[in-house]
Parts: sequence; structure tokens; C-alpha cells
Amino acid sequence: MNSLTVTTQHLPDRAVVSVTGEIDLDTCPVLEEATLIIPLDGKTLHLEMSGVSFMGSTGLNFLLRLRRRLAAEGGRLLITGLQDQPASLLRLTGTDTLLPPDGAHA
Repeated sequence: MNSLTVTTQHLPDRAVVSVTGEIDLDTCPVLEEATLIIPLDGKTLHLEMSGVSFMGSTGLNFLLRLRRRLAAEGGRLLITGLQDQPASLLRLTGTDTLLPPDGAHA
């Protein structure tokens, strides 16, 4: 089983979630649980992924669900620090326009 480390920080204007490890079928529930307990109330969620070397389709699906949740709550998702493999997965699947790195808007 792969390991995943998730740390959260709550600031007045945003929440920051830093992830280290691989996001796959085994580890994604840890990340999902960490983001579900964060009260966002329309804030921006900064997902810092510079420590993520691999992300599978389960992780991609999670990011899309998280984006949808944030939009429904009036917030937004800002993804930073994407390494090559996760960034390539977003490009390959065409979701880089929905989940642009560093919060850029297409």
C-alpha cells in the first residue's frame, strides 16, 4: 500500500491542503476525508501537490468532485505544484481546462 501524507491549514481567507505521496485507489480516501472536514464557506481551497509524484484516475475523479463541491459552495479550487505525471494526466484527459494548474483560468 502506498503512503499519502495530507496536512491542512485553515486561514481566514483560505484553506491550504498539502499532499505528499501517490494519489491512487488506496490513498485517495485519506485525501477525500481531509477535504470533507474543512469548512470552506466560499473560500478558496489551495491544494499544494508538489509532493505528489503519481496520480491515478481515482485522484482525477476526486479533483473533479472537489471542484464541483467548491463551486456549489461559492468557493474555488487552486492547484499548485503539479509534477509532470499528474500534470500530464490532466492534459491527456482534457481536464486541464477544468483544473488549470496554479488556478489559471482558461
